[in-house]
Amino acid sequence: MQKVFHFLIGLVFWIQIVLSPLLIGSLIGVIVYVNNTTSTGLVIAVLIGLAGLVTGILWATRVARNHGTSWYMSRVMATPELDKKKDETPAKTNESEK
Repeated sequence: MQKVFHFLIGLVFWIQIVLSPLLIGSLIGVIVYVNNTTSTGLVIAVLIGLAGLVTGILWATRVARNHGTSWYMSRVMATPELDKKKDETPAKTNESEK
């Protein structure tokens, strides 16, 4: 059961990694098509969207092989400013304490 859960989490993260360049490519494709509403513009827009999809698949597969998708997504979503210990922050001095 645990292996199935890990596989599903990895799959969801893989899809999230694929979606980033796919959405960017699709947005650029839509902009190209809106500016050139001919059949040539449509072909160019579709090719740009497909380039985003292929880039996303290659990127997600490379990340999955090298580090793992959950490791990669945890690094993307990390907030290092919250990871600091309270002792590491410089102490504020009040003028009244002197």
